Amino acid sequence: MKKKLLSALLSVALAATLLVGCGNGNNTEQTDAPAADDTQTEAPADDGGSASGGGELIGVSMPTKDLQRWNQDGENMKAQLEAAGYEVDLQFASNDIPTQVSQIENMISGGCKLLVIASIEGDSLGTVLQQAKENNIPVIAYDRLIMNTDAVTYYATFDNYLVGQKQGEFIVEQLDLENAEGPFNLEIVTGDPGDNNVNFFYGGAMDVLKPYIDSGKLVVKSGQIEKADVATANWATDAAQSRFEAIISSYYSDGTNLDVVLASNDSTALGVVNALEANYTGEWPLVTGQDCDVANVKNIIAGKQSMSIFKDTRDLASKVVEMVDAIMKGEEIAGLDTETYDNGTGVIPSYLCEPVFADVNNYKEILIDSGYYSESDLQ
Repeated sequence: MKKKLLSALLSVALAATLLVGCGNGNNTEQTDAPAADDTQTEAPADDGGSASGGGELIGVSMPTKDLQRWNQDGENMKAQLEAAGYEVDLQFASNDIPTQVSQIENMISGGCKLLVIASIEGDSLGTVLQQAKENNIPVIAYDRLIMNTDAVTYYATFDNYLVGQKQGEFIVEQLDLENAEGPFNLEIVTGDPGDNNVNFFYGGAMDVLKPYIDSGKLVVKSGQIEKADVATANWATDAAQSRFEAIISSYYSDGTNLDVVLASNDSTALGVVNALEANYTGEWPLVTGQDCDVANVKNIIAGKQSMSIFKDTRDLASKVVEMVDAIMKGEEIAGLDTETYDNGTGVIPSYLCEPVFADVNNYKEILIDSGYYSESDLQ
Protein backbone atom coordinates (compact mmCIF):
# COMPACT_ATOMS: atom_id res chain seq x y z
CA MET A 1 0.00 0.00 0.00
CA LYS A 2 1.50 3.27 -1.03
CA LYS A 3 2.61 5.45 1.82
CA LYS A 4 3.11 9.15 1.86
CA LEU A 5 6.72 10.15 1.75
CA LEU A 6 7.91 11.95 4.84
CA SER A 7 10.99 14.05 5.19
CA ALA A 8 14.28 12.18 4.93
CA LEU A 9 15.11 13.10 8.49
CA LEU A 10 11.95 11.50 9.88
CA SER A 11 12.57 8.36 7.84
CA VAL A 12 16.06 8.05 9.30
CA ALA A 13 14.68 8.41 12.81
CA LEU A 14 11.99 5.82 12.22
CA ALA A 15 14.37 3.37 10.58
CA ALA A 16 16.75 3.59 13.50
CA THR A 17 13.91 2.82 15.86
CA LEU A 18 12.75 -0.19 13.84
CA LEU A 19 16.24 -1.67 13.70
CA VAL A 20 16.46 -2.03 17.44
CA GLY A 21 12.86 -3.20 17.81
CA CYS A 22 10.36 -1.63 20.14
CA GLY A 23 8.80 -4.43 22.12
CA ASN A 24 11.09 -3.83 25.09
CA GLY A 25 12.58 -0.58 23.91
CA ASN A 26 11.39 1.73 26.65
CA ASN A 27 11.61 1.01 30.35
CA THR A 28 9.69 4.02 31.57
CA GLU A 29 6.86 2.79 33.80
CA GLN A 30 3.47 4.40 33.31
CA THR A 31 0.80 4.28 35.98
CA ASP A 32 -2.65 3.02 35.02
CA ALA A 33 -4.55 5.91 36.61
CA PRO A 34 -2.26 8.96 36.94
CA ALA A 35 -3.06 12.07 38.90
CA ALA A 36 -4.24 14.93 36.76
CA ASP A 37 -0.95 16.81 37.00
CA ASP A 38 0.88 13.79 35.56
CA THR A 39 -0.75 14.44 32.21
CA GLN A 40 -0.37 18.20 32.25
CA THR A 41 3.14 18.06 30.89
CA GLU A 42 4.31 21.18 29.16
CA ALA A 43 5.62 20.40 25.71
CA PRO A 44 9.30 21.29 25.41
CA ALA A 45 10.44 23.93 22.99
CA ASP A 46 11.84 22.77 19.65
CA ASP A 47 15.55 22.28 20.15
CA GLY A 48 16.33 22.61 16.47
CA GLY A 49 17.49 18.99 16.22
CA SER A 50 16.96 16.52 13.43
CA ALA A 51 13.56 15.16 14.50
CA SER A 52 10.52 16.74 12.88
CA GLY A 53 7.97 16.66 15.68
CA GLY A 54 8.90 20.02 17.14
CA GLY A 55 8.23 18.82 20.68
CA GLU A 56 4.44 18.83 20.33
CA LEU A 57 2.62 16.78 22.98
CA ILE A 58 0.78 13.69 21.72
CA GLY A 59 -1.59 11.71 23.94
CA VAL A 60 -1.59 7.91 23.58
CA SER A 61 -4.36 6.03 25.42
CA MET A 62 -4.15 2.23 25.66
CA PRO A 63 -6.82 -0.02 27.23
CA THR A 64 -4.79 -2.06 29.70
CA LYS A 65 -1.46 -3.53 30.69
CA ASP A 66 -3.11 -6.88 31.40
CA LEU A 67 -2.60 -8.09 27.81
CA GLN A 68 0.92 -8.27 26.45
CA ARG A 69 0.02 -6.76 23.10
CA TRP A 70 -1.17 -3.44 24.54
CA ASN A 71 2.09 -3.03 26.46
CA GLN A 72 3.97 -3.58 23.22
CA ASP A 73 1.68 -1.30 21.21
CA GLY A 74 1.99 1.51 23.73
CA GLU A 75 5.74 1.29 24.11
CA ASN A 76 6.29 0.98 20.33
CA MET A 77 4.15 4.05 19.78
CA LYS A 78 5.92 6.05 22.47
CA ALA A 79 9.39 5.12 21.25
CA GLN A 80 8.70 5.97 17.63
CA LEU A 81 6.86 9.21 18.34
CA GLU A 82 9.72 10.34 20.59
CA ALA A 83 12.23 9.39 17.88
CA ALA A 84 10.23 11.60 15.52
CA GLY A 85 10.57 14.55 17.90
CA TYR A 86 7.27 14.48 19.79
CA GLU A 87 6.61 14.52 23.52
CA VAL A 88 4.33 11.63 24.50
CA ASP A 89 1.81 11.17 27.30
CA LEU A 90 1.23 7.39 27.32
CA GLN A 91 -1.45 6.04 29.65
CA PHE A 92 -2.98 2.60 30.30
CA ALA A 93 -6.55 2.47 31.61
CA SER A 94 -6.73 -0.89 33.46
CA ASN A 95 -9.68 -1.95 31.24
CA ASP A 96 -11.80 0.57 33.14
CA ILE A 97 -13.89 2.92 31.00
CA PRO A 98 -14.14 5.79 33.54
CA THR A 99 -10.37 5.66 33.97
CA GLN A 100 -9.82 5.94 30.23
CA VAL A 101 -12.28 8.81 29.99
CA SER A 102 -10.53 10.62 32.85
CA GLN A 103 -7.11 10.07 31.30
CA ILE A 104 -8.28 11.44 27.95
CA GLU A 105 -9.80 14.47 29.70
CA ASN A 106 -6.43 15.08 31.33
CA MET A 107 -4.68 14.76 27.99
CA ILE A 108 -7.01 17.37 26.51
CA SER A 109 -6.63 19.80 29.41
CA GLY A 110 -2.89 19.07 29.59
CA GLY A 111 -2.19 20.45 26.14
CA CYS A 112 -2.07 17.40 23.87
CA LYS A 113 -2.24 18.46 20.24
CA LEU A 114 -3.40 15.07 18.93
CA LEU A 115 -4.82 11.89 20.51
CA VAL A 116 -4.15 8.27 19.56
CA ILE A 117 -6.73 6.09 21.31
CA ALA A 118 -7.23 2.34 21.53
CA SER A 119 -10.63 2.26 23.18
CA ILE A 120 -11.77 -0.18 25.83
CA GLU A 121 -15.31 -0.14 24.50
CA GLY A 122 -16.14 1.40 21.15
CA ASP A 123 -19.25 3.33 22.19
CA SER A 124 -17.97 4.79 25.44
CA LEU A 125 -15.96 7.84 24.39
CA GLY A 126 -18.41 10.08 22.55
CA THR A 127 -18.73 12.70 25.28
CA VAL A 128 -15.04 13.11 26.06
CA LEU A 129 -14.12 13.14 22.37
CA GLN A 130 -16.60 15.95 21.81
CA GLN A 131 -14.27 17.96 24.06
CA ALA A 132 -11.40 17.06 21.76
CA LYS A 133 -13.39 18.18 18.73
CA GLU A 134 -14.31 21.47 20.40
CA ASN A 135 -10.61 22.05 21.06
CA ASN A 136 -9.67 21.16 17.46
CA ILE A 137 -7.68 18.13 18.59
CA PRO A 138 -7.50 15.42 15.89
CA VAL A 139 -8.17 11.84 17.00
CA ILE A 140 -6.69 8.67 15.52
CA ALA A 141 -8.59 5.55 16.59
CA TYR A 142 -5.93 2.88 17.08
CA ASP A 143 -6.71 -0.75 16.23
CA ARG A 144 -10.25 -0.53 17.66
CA LEU A 145 -12.67 1.74 15.83
CA ILE A 146 -14.34 4.29 18.12
CA MET A 147 -18.03 4.23 17.33
CA ASN A 148 -20.84 6.79 17.02
CA THR A 149 -18.82 9.99 17.24
CA ASP A 150 -17.80 12.40 14.49
CA ALA A 151 -14.73 13.40 16.49
CA VAL A 152 -12.66 10.53 15.00
CA THR A 153 -10.39 11.85 12.26
CA TYR A 154 -8.65 8.65 11.14
CA TYR A 155 -8.45 4.96 11.98
CA ALA A 156 -5.23 2.92 11.97
CA THR A 157 -5.41 -0.84 12.31
CA PHE A 158 -4.63 -4.17 10.74
CA ASP A 159 -6.98 -5.64 8.17
CA ASN A 160 -9.15 -7.32 10.77
CA TYR A 161 -11.45 -9.06 8.31
CA LEU A 162 -8.31 -10.61 6.82
CA VAL A 163 -7.28 -11.76 10.33
CA GLY A 164 -10.44 -13.87 10.61
CA GLN A 165 -10.19 -14.96 7.00
CA LYS A 166 -6.64 -16.25 7.51
CA GLN A 167 -7.74 -18.17 10.61
CA GLY A 168 -10.57 -19.76 8.67
CA GLU A 169 -8.35 -20.60 5.72
CA PHE A 170 -5.80 -22.19 8.05
CA ILE A 171 -8.52 -24.48 9.39
CA VAL A 172 -9.72 -25.38 5.89
CA GLU A 173 -6.17 -26.24 4.82
CA GLN A 174 -5.17 -28.16 7.94
CA LEU A 175 -8.32 -30.29 7.94
CA ASP A 176 -8.30 -30.55 4.13
CA LEU A 177 -11.98 -29.67 4.15
CA GLU A 178 -12.16 -29.56 0.37
CA ASN A 179 -11.30 -33.26 0.16
CA ALA A 180 -11.72 -34.90 3.58
CA GLU A 181 -14.96 -36.70 4.29
CA GLY A 182 -15.46 -35.47 7.85
CA PRO A 183 -17.40 -34.57 9.83
CA PHE A 184 -15.10 -32.59 12.13
CA ASN A 185 -16.10 -31.09 15.47
CA LEU A 186 -15.56 -27.34 15.80
CA GLU A 187 -16.03 -24.90 18.68
CA ILE A 188 -15.77 -21.11 18.48
CA VAL A 189 -14.41 -18.51 20.92
CA THR A 190 -14.26 -14.83 20.06
CA GLY A 191 -13.75 -11.62 22.04
CA ASP A 192 -15.45 -8.75 23.79
CA PRO A 193 -18.81 -7.81 22.25
CA GLY A 194 -18.03 -4.12 22.79
CA ASP A 195 -14.94 -4.32 20.57
CA ASN A 196 -15.89 -3.53 16.97
CA ASN A 197 -12.97 -5.65 15.75
CA VAL A 198 -14.88 -8.76 16.85
CA ASN A 199 -17.29 -8.16 13.98
CA PHE A 200 -14.42 -8.43 11.51
CA PHE A 201 -12.53 -11.29 13.17
CA TYR A 202 -15.71 -13.34 13.47
CA GLY A 203 -17.08 -12.28 10.10
CA GLY A 204 -13.89 -13.04 8.21
CA ALA A 205 -13.55 -16.51 9.74
CA MET A 206 -17.22 -17.42 9.42
CA ASP A 207 -17.38 -16.36 5.78
CA VAL A 208 -14.77 -19.07 5.17
CA LEU A 209 -16.14 -21.72 7.55
CA LYS A 210 -19.93 -21.35 7.39
CA PRO A 211 -20.34 -23.26 4.10
CA TYR A 212 -18.71 -26.26 5.76
CA ILE A 213 -20.93 -25.83 8.84
CA ASP A 214 -24.03 -25.61 6.64
CA SER A 215 -23.01 -28.75 4.73
CA GLY A 216 -22.37 -30.69 7.95
CA LYS A 217 -18.66 -31.20 7.35
CA LEU A 218 -17.99 -29.00 10.39
CA VAL A 219 -20.21 -29.72 13.40
CA VAL A 220 -20.51 -27.39 16.39
CA LYS A 221 -21.74 -29.84 19.04
CA SER A 222 -22.41 -27.11 21.60
CA GLY A 223 -24.66 -25.32 19.13
CA GLN A 224 -22.89 -22.08 20.07
CA ILE A 225 -22.27 -20.42 16.72
CA GLU A 226 -23.79 -16.94 16.83
CA LYS A 227 -21.43 -14.11 17.68
CA ALA A 228 -23.24 -13.24 20.91
CA ASP A 229 -23.02 -16.85 22.09
CA VAL A 230 -19.26 -17.18 21.53
CA ALA A 231 -18.19 -13.79 22.92
CA THR A 232 -15.68 -13.39 25.76
CA ALA A 233 -15.98 -10.29 27.97
CA ASN A 234 -12.76 -8.23 28.00
CA TRP A 235 -11.06 -10.97 25.98
CA ALA A 236 -10.32 -12.47 29.40
CA THR A 237 -8.43 -15.76 29.61
CA ASP A 238 -10.28 -16.92 32.71
CA ALA A 239 -13.68 -16.21 31.11
CA ALA A 240 -12.72 -18.18 28.00
CA GLN A 241 -11.41 -21.02 30.15
CA SER A 242 -14.58 -21.18 32.25
CA ARG A 243 -16.84 -21.28 29.20
CA PHE A 244 -14.70 -23.89 27.50
CA GLU A 245 -14.57 -26.11 30.56
CA ALA A 246 -18.37 -26.14 30.47
CA ILE A 247 -18.33 -27.07 26.76
CA ILE A 248 -15.89 -29.93 27.36
CA SER A 249 -17.91 -31.21 30.31
CA SER A 250 -21.18 -31.12 28.38
CA TYR A 251 -20.13 -32.35 24.93
CA TYR A 252 -16.67 -33.94 25.00
CA SER A 253 -16.36 -35.71 28.36
CA ASP A 254 -17.11 -39.13 26.84
CA GLY A 255 -13.97 -39.20 24.72
CA THR A 256 -15.56 -37.56 21.69
CA ASN A 257 -12.84 -35.82 19.73
CA LEU A 258 -12.81 -32.06 19.36
CA ASP A 259 -11.03 -31.41 16.07
CA VAL A 260 -10.61 -27.64 15.98
CA VAL A 261 -11.16 -24.50 18.05
CA LEU A 262 -11.50 -21.16 16.30
CA ALA A 263 -10.14 -18.78 18.97
CA SER A 264 -10.03 -15.18 17.81
CA ASN A 265 -6.98 -14.13 19.82
CA ASP A 266 -4.25 -15.43 22.09
CA SER A 267 -5.77 -14.54 25.46
CA THR A 268 -8.88 -16.56 24.61
CA ALA A 269 -6.76 -19.33 23.03
CA LEU A 270 -4.81 -19.54 26.29
CA GLY A 271 -8.07 -20.08 28.18
CA VAL A 272 -9.03 -22.81 25.71
CA VAL A 273 -5.68 -24.58 26.14
CA ASN A 274 -5.93 -24.34 29.93
CA ALA A 275 -9.38 -25.94 29.81
CA LEU A 276 -8.21 -28.67 27.45
CA GLU A 277 -5.23 -29.53 29.66
CA ALA A 278 -7.44 -29.78 32.73
CA ASN A 279 -10.45 -31.66 31.37
CA TYR A 280 -10.10 -33.03 27.84
CA THR A 281 -9.14 -36.65 27.09
CA GLY A 282 -9.55 -36.86 23.31
CA GLU A 283 -7.06 -36.16 20.54
CA TRP A 284 -5.62 -32.67 20.73
CA PRO A 285 -7.45 -30.20 18.43
CA LEU A 286 -6.21 -27.43 16.18
CA VAL A 287 -6.35 -24.12 18.06
CA THR A 288 -6.06 -20.74 16.33
CA GLY A 289 -5.05 -17.43 17.89
CA GLN A 290 -3.90 -13.87 17.26
CA ASP A 291 -1.16 -11.53 18.58
CA CYS A 292 1.74 -14.00 19.01
CA ASP A 293 1.95 -13.43 22.75
CA VAL A 294 4.96 -15.08 24.38
CA ALA A 295 2.93 -17.70 26.28
CA ASN A 296 1.09 -18.63 23.10
CA VAL A 297 4.20 -18.88 20.95
CA LYS A 298 5.58 -21.22 23.59
CA ASN A 299 2.36 -23.23 23.24
CA ILE A 300 2.83 -23.29 19.46
CA ILE A 301 6.33 -24.68 19.93
CA ALA A 302 4.96 -27.26 22.38
CA GLY A 303 2.17 -28.31 19.99
CA LYS A 304 -0.68 -26.97 22.15
CA GLN A 305 -1.67 -24.11 19.83
CA SER A 306 -1.58 -24.43 16.05
CA MET A 307 -1.10 -20.86 14.86
CA SER A 308 -1.35 -17.23 15.81
CA ILE A 309 -1.93 -14.22 13.59
CA PHE A 310 1.09 -11.90 13.84
CA LYS A 311 0.35 -8.19 13.80
CA ASP A 312 3.71 -6.42 13.90
CA THR A 313 2.93 -3.40 16.04
CA ARG A 314 6.21 -1.80 14.98
CA ASP A 315 4.78 -1.45 11.47
CA LEU A 316 1.50 -0.02 12.73
CA ALA A 317 3.33 2.37 15.06
CA SER A 318 5.45 3.55 12.11
CA LYS A 319 2.35 4.30 10.08
CA VAL A 320 0.69 6.12 12.96
CA VAL A 321 3.80 8.27 13.37
CA GLU A 322 3.58 9.13 9.66
CA MET A 323 -0.10 9.98 10.12
CA VAL A 324 0.61 12.13 13.17
CA ASP A 325 3.37 13.97 11.32
CA ALA A 326 1.18 14.59 8.28
CA ILE A 327 -1.71 15.84 10.43
CA MET A 328 0.53 18.17 12.41
CA LYS A 329 1.93 19.59 9.15
CA GLY A 330 -1.48 19.87 7.52
CA GLU A 331 -0.51 17.40 4.80
CA GLU A 332 -2.58 14.77 3.02
CA ILE A 333 -2.34 11.11 4.12
CA ALA A 334 -2.09 8.76 1.16
CA GLY A 335 -3.17 5.14 0.80
CA LEU A 336 -6.27 5.17 3.00
CA ASP A 337 -9.29 2.87 2.82
CA THR A 338 -12.31 5.16 2.47
CA GLU A 339 -15.02 2.51 2.06
CA THR A 340 -14.88 -0.13 4.79
CA TYR A 341 -15.00 1.25 8.32
CA ASP A 342 -18.20 3.13 9.18
CA ASN A 343 -18.39 4.13 12.84
CA GLY A 344 -22.07 5.09 12.74
CA THR A 345 -21.46 8.72 11.74
CA GLY A 346 -19.84 7.93 8.41
CA VAL A 347 -16.86 6.11 6.94
CA ILE A 348 -13.62 6.85 8.77
CA PRO A 349 -10.55 7.04 6.49
CA SER A 350 -8.46 4.06 7.56
CA TYR A 351 -4.97 2.70 7.15
CA LEU A 352 -4.79 -1.10 7.13
CA CYS A 353 -1.62 -3.10 7.80
CA GLU A 354 -1.62 -6.68 6.52
CA PRO A 355 -1.32 -9.48 9.09
CA VAL A 356 0.46 -12.81 8.61
CA PHE A 357 0.23 -16.05 10.55
CA ALA A 358 2.96 -17.78 12.54
CA ASP A 359 3.06 -21.51 13.23
CA VAL A 360 5.66 -24.05 14.31
CA ASN A 361 7.20 -24.00 10.83
CA ASN A 362 7.81 -20.28 10.41
CA TYR A 363 7.78 -18.63 13.85
CA LYS A 364 11.59 -18.28 13.92
CA GLU A 365 11.66 -16.39 10.65
CA ILE A 366 8.70 -14.16 11.49
CA LEU A 367 9.27 -13.51 15.18
CA ILE A 368 12.96 -14.05 15.95
CA ASP A 369 14.78 -13.18 12.74
CA SER A 370 12.75 -9.96 12.54
CA GLY A 371 13.93 -8.96 16.03
CA TYR A 372 10.44 -8.97 17.52
CA TYR A 373 11.48 -11.60 20.07
CA SER A 374 14.79 -13.16 21.03
CA GLU A 375 15.38 -16.87 21.38
CA SER A 376 15.55 -16.46 25.15
CA ASP A 377 12.07 -14.85 25.23
CA LEU A 378 10.57 -18.12 24.01
CA GLN A 379 12.45 -20.57 26.23
